[in-house]
Amino acid sequence: MRASGTFTVADFPPAPTPGADPAAAPGPEIGTAVPVGLATMRKEFEGEVVGRSATLFTAAFDQAKGVGTYVAMESFEGTLHGRSGAFNFAHSATTTGEDRQSEFFVVVPGSGTDELAGITGSGGIAVDPDGTHRIWFDYELGR
Repeated sequence: MRASGTFTVADFPPAPTPGADPAAAPGPEIGTAVPVGLATMRKEFEGEVVGRSATLFTAAFDQAKGVGTYVAMESFEGTLHGRSGAFNFAHSATTTGEDRQSEFFVVVPGSGTDELAGITGSGGIAVDPDGTHRIWFDYELGR
């Protein structure tokens, strides 16, 4: 079954890393040509996917060139096709500045609660030219 929707980022505060402050939260101690950053993110969803998520987000990204890779773990609470619950999903992608490649998206097995208990599947994220963020879940519910 596929549930799709749109989302907005409600909050995206960066977390300090040891490179900026040695006493800060865990992060890389090794410098590379592309800096690594940590952040938390809150999203709000509409459509067949309704709810909110809290995300742990890390990226190695060169702002000037628009090149890098991100990895995110999200905890979602809301509804898919009107079924309520919560679950985790993970996703990542790489950009060379002109495209999006090496995408990964998975619902974490065993993470579903309430009417979303037993959820498994995959999905994806896309950004329209006008900046609209889209998400979809191709999922099944266990018995």
